[in-house]
Order: sequence, then structure tokens, then C-alpha cells
Amino acid sequence: MPHMLAKITGLKAEAVKGILKAQARGHADQGLYLEHLWQNADDQDEVLFLFKVEDLNHAKEFIRWAHEQSREVDPQGKLPDMTFLDEI
Repeated sequence: MPHMLAKITGLKAEAVKGILKAQARGHADQGLYLEHLWQNADDQDEVLFLFKVEDLNHAKEFIRWAHEQSREVDPQGKLPDMTFLDEI
């Protein structure tokens, strides 16, 4: 099953956890399911999270759209760097 790895810096883990909890239903509607949430032990302002993804192409398009929408609201807002992972 494909996955999506996200890394965001400049936000505390509790803030990211709250955001992901608030967005969980919307993510599930798009076939994205949070599996893990980590805080970098050496950099408290770096958070990584992993989603299981039903459809990798749909996930890419959804993230592109969601980040575009976020940039329209706040051009300086923090957005995660996304890596899309496919099983081999």
C-alpha cells in the first residue's frame, strides 16, 4: 500500500497533532489515514507524520490542491514537505 511522508518544521508537535486530529475526517474522506506521528529527538521544532494512502495519484492531487488553498489564505503559512512512497 502506498504511503505519504510529511515533514514540517517550525511548529511544535502538539500543534501539529491538534491540526491532524481536526483534519482527520477530511483526510479519511480523501483516502488518507494517519499512521504515525513523530517529533525529531534532536530538533523539537521538526515533526514527521506518515499517512497510509488508498490512491497515490489522488493523494498527490489532493495535497497540491490543499496546499494551494492554504497559500491563498496565508502565503507565509507553514506547510509540510511531502514525500509520496510506493511499495516495490
